[in-house]
Amino acid sequence: MGSAQAIANYELLSTLTGQMREAAEQGEWDQLVGIEHQCSKLVAAMKPVDAVVTLDEAAHQRKNQLIAKIMADDTEIRNLTHIWMGQLQLNMQSNRQEQLLLHAYGV
Repeated sequence: MGSAQAIANYELLSTLTGQMREAAEQGEWDQLVGIEHQCSKLVAAMKPVDAVVTLDEAAHQRKNQLIAKIMADDTEIRNLTHIWMGQLQLNMQSNRQEQLLLHAYGV
């Protein structure tokens, strides 16, 4: 595999992380997890290619651009999932308190 394939892999990874960001923005958590599995498989396939491919300056710059976008998407995904997890925790606490009250009053 050559440098074109290596860059194509990063392009695909960038597309997938963009889709993950969109899924997180829309609260589509199952979709986000499914895409994350695709990303994991792609990253595993990319590692051996990256170890042996030498990039020219233009390809190296493109790779850096793609990595910057992937990292920005990842940061946004983490922010969105952190917010969702906080809301989920509050809901769980509220449900627990409701159950305790129902149990206490024999309802």
